[in-house]
Amino acid sequence: MTAQDNTGPRVALVTGAGRRLGRAIALGLAQAGWDVAIHYRASEAAAREVAAQITAMGRRAALLPCELADEAATRQLLPRAIDALGALHCVVNSASLFEYDSADAFSPTLLEAHMRANVAAPLLLAQALHAATPAGQQAVVINLLDQKLYNLNPDFLSYTLSKAALHTATTMLAQQLAPRLRVVGIAPGLTMVSGDQTEAGFANAHQQTPLGRSSTPQDIVDAVLYAASARAVTGTTLLVDGGQHLMPLPRDVMFLAK
Repeated sequence: MTAQDNTGPRVALVTGAGRRLGRAIALGLAQAGWDVAIHYRASEAAAREVAAQITAMGRRAALLPCELADEAATRQLLPRAIDALGALHCVVNSASLFEYDSADAFSPTLLEAHMRANVAAPLLLAQALHAATPAGQQAVVINLLDQKLYNLNPDFLSYTLSKAALHTATTMLAQQLAPRLRVVGIAPGLTMVSGDQTEAGFANAHQQTPLGRSSTPQDIVDAVLYAASARAVTGTTLLVDGGQHLMPLPRDVMFLAK
């Protein structure tokens, strides 16, 4: 099995593709002509809906349940995607553990959980895609990060540490795995309602950027499509946040505008 065949259909694996941004990315890729391997952990019904929408567009879809905290299972995820849909061109690491903690309530157990899901799993998938990509061909890994890395506040400590590690890994993977693999980061701003945020609070917070709007799911889809096709782009992160990272805040925006 190989990861990329330039004469075949374009195929992407999207982690966390059953819900939220992963769902939007999977559907956006399909609309742009990609076949999509849909990874999910527990949201089987939602993932099946995504698959049905993709096949209705005339593209192929495969459902791939996997617990990303399980190393052995994660190592099998990319080969399963290739078995299902053929040569793979792109992995979008959208799945993310996002649980609250802070310095005064820090737990090594929670940090380890974030690191397994948000850092180790993307690294394993990048390693597997590089190994499966033949010499002379090229594939791409796209890591979903967070504008918060450029605008730190103390909320969500373990999550933020894991995304900071993935941001650093994006650079290091791009250095070592070129030219067969490009590795690109995309850092959204406030894009969807989070936690106990109300719709009104989200709408208010979404406007608190220099551009008067933060990112929408379609903005992130557009960025993913660009990164997937931009053959001269690697080892960099594209902030898609309406300039949110330019406005320092003492706490996460979800707590400031409910």
